[in-house]
Amino acid sequence: MRVLFASAELAPLARVGGLAEAASGLVAALRAAGIEVDLILPDYFATELADERPRLVTAPGWAQPASARTGIAREVGEVTLVSVPGIARPHPYIDDWGHGWPDNDTRFMAFSAVVADLVQTSQPDVVHLNDWHTGGALAFLWDRPPVALTIHTLGYQGWMGSEWLPRIPQHFAAYECFGGVNPLAGAIQVADRVIAVSPNYADEIRSPASGRGLDHLLNGLGHRLVGIRNGIDTAVWNPETDPSIPATYSATSLEAKSQSRRALLQTAGWEDDDAAVVGMVTRLVDQKGIDIALEAARYASRMPFRLVLLGSGDKWLADWARWAAGEWPENVFFEDGYNQDLGHLIFAGADMVLMPSRFEPCGLAQMQAMTYGTIPVVTDVGGLHDTVIDADDDRKKGTGFLAATVDSAGITDALHRANRAWKHKQRRTAIQKRGMGIDWSWNTPAQVHIDLYREMLAHG
Repeated sequence: MRVLFASAELAPLARVGGLAEAASGLVAALRAAGIEVDLILPDYFATELADERPRLVTAPGWAQPASARTGIAREVGEVTLVSVPGIARPHPYIDDWGHGWPDNDTRFMAFSAVVADLVQTSQPDVVHLNDWHTGGALAFLWDRPPVALTIHTLGYQGWMGSEWLPRIPQHFAAYECFGGVNPLAGAIQVADRVIAVSPNYADEIRSPASGRGLDHLLNGLGHRLVGIRNGIDTAVWNPETDPSIPATYSATSLEAKSQSRRALLQTAGWEDDDAAVVGMVTRLVDQKGIDIALEAARYASRMPFRLVLLGSGDKWLADWARWAAGEWPENVFFEDGYNQDLGHLIFAGADMVLMPSRFEPCGLAQMQAMTYGTIPVVTDVGGLHDTVIDADDDRKKGTGFLAATVDSAGITDALHRANRAWKHKQRRTAIQKRGMGIDWSWNTPAQVHIDLYREMLAHG
């Protein structure tokens, strides 16, 4: 089987959020399972490729000049990088002020048009598109193989103005929305299968509360909408082999985890006063509930706990986190940006990982945390519901703690319950080992994707 897989992100070549990690993990697992994957990405950074060769592409006049090159990228393998007007930028989506590039519509519709041309010329067995950035490809495809579309988040749909209407040659009625064009809505209606990145998210997005205006379309898909949980790259996230932490450890021998805890406290400039260390490695955006976490941090000295926050994103949230670290220096530490080594140290050294997300299609940090024996404290939404079992609700199977409400009161209560469990070593160790004993790799999710591809080929 040969799958053409198109995405706007893929770690480590182009990493912004969970899309990059999910795409990277799935592609690697598919290839390991013997699937031939023709990987297509935008050429943002003129990435150096070994054994490079050009690929002939055609595109509409407004998408010219367009070109593509295929070669071997370090840590990724074979990839085709597509160049269209304006695609090469220091950040895939936003400028230095955090605003979306004003020509994102042209950049990604042109990319989608070239993806469609590569489908026509290479004739894969299956096409796998991801989010709105590639959803436009179906508007430029005539005869085509079965197409799967993964929705990593409905929060971004790629809305475009009425000037795009004359440029939609196929499936006009699907892509036209309120006098403009919505690439995600169009792809949802035209794709043979639509994949949400967790079963619970697949259920949530059928409702007006979580469907972001597309719930009526998603409800109409029936069996064409499925939920497949993401995995994590266990070659990268593995406490038994991780070179970024002071000492490796495993579920059968957790003692060395304490060395990462000491190193994390030193990084934050804190003495060990036996307060629980709560970590967050996240994008600073409204979805992730950063404001909820910072509100809960007001009670850190009373519970007690200490919050270590690593991330970048919206300036107002970064400013708030910086203020909190200055106001409560013994309880809040903030580093603006993404530091890979510090990220690994937080997952290994923290006692808990906090995810107060307002919505979370799948989430990766909770699985990464459990792999490292770090207890997740999360809201009961999306993929967090599918992956974390509340240890108070189920004493024998619990792997973390779920907040009953998505607000500071709910998170503070969940942190309080987690803190109470953490103080009892026997119970804490049991929770840790249960989380570490689960296979969070991409092996099972990749096989589910392969089975779905085969079903599409057999039945359409």
